[in-house]
Amino acid sequence: MDAEQGRSGETQSEAAIETVNLRKVYRSSEAPKTALHGLDLTVPTGAIFGLLGPNGAGKSTFINILAGTVLKSSGVVRIWGFDQDVNPRMSRASIGVVPQELNIDPFLTPAEALEVQAGLYGVPKQRRRTMALLDALGLGDKAHAHARTLSGGMKRRLLVAKAMVHSPPVIVLDEPTAGVDVELRRTLWSFIADVNKAGATIILTTHYLEEAEEMCDRIAIINHGRLVDEAPTGELLTRLDRKTAVIRGAAGSIEVNALRSALGDRASVALRPDGSAAITFAPRQTRFADLLAAIDQAGIVIGDLTTEDPDLEDVFLELTRSGEETPRAAEETRADVV
Repeated sequence: MDAEQGRSGETQSEAAIETVNLRKVYRSSEAPKTALHGLDLTVPTGAIFGLLGPNGAGKSTFINILAGTVLKSSGVVRIWGFDQDVNPRMSRASIGVVPQELNIDPFLTPAEALEVQAGLYGVPKQRRRTMALLDALGLGDKAHAHARTLSGGMKRRLLVAKAMVHSPPVIVLDEPTAGVDVELRRTLWSFIADVNKAGATIILTTHYLEEAEEMCDRIAIINHGRLVDEAPTGELLTRLDRKTAVIRGAAGSIEVNALRSALGDRASVALRPDGSAAITFAPRQTRFADLLAAIDQAGIVIGDLTTEDPDLEDVFLELTRSGEETPRAAEETRADVV
């Protein structure tokens, strides 16, 4: 059954995924481990949404709860408007998950694997898109070869096809390009972009931060099971009050000690291997024009100047730095105590 059928009067909201106070505690013989601390997260319909965080942050637990393979401890999960507790069948039918692990039966062909998957979701034979999906992902010529003969990149694309056999409106890609070469990565992302343009909501986890920066409309960063920050990608990149100016001397390398003396505590200075000097400062506190004036007064002649803005990696490292809480995480901690 497709997610658009049997809705029983429910109407699709602007949220493709919505979790409210989502908690997961793993019980063991030792002390219980809390993987998710009351996670409130909304994924807008039609977005390519990045879910980022260091290893152990809770991303896999979150995805497995969405997929229904891990039971939440408490909270609310809605997928495509379907409450996971009230309508679990339609909730699961509304999502397709591409896992990190290459969990493919080595003795099935790609065509057989898709047919079996479609059957599990109850897709009628006349509505199955087996060859269309394989062709779209560049696997048409491998449709009848045993899966064990496929390369790692082909197996990963087959997982994408398996996740889409029931035409889910929400697709989760858990590290989809891990171990895939550059050419295959581009092919995969071109296909995913087309799927998104056709109306599907995409949730992406990746350790390739430049990939998330390029592809995602919005990004959420979680750490230690808590939401650290969530915003449109462009807005997230402005979170850091930091900019770097790279200068080269007119007569060669820069005298770093003289530069540090001229700038004082208004900026940090680092010498780069090519002889240039990187000046990092906080634009909200220090005007770049004042730095240039101080450099000029010190008699340092600039031959070339470029500027560098923070990228997603800078933001990610700042927001997930070990042992420190962001204001948002601290607020959630207080809420847990209350």
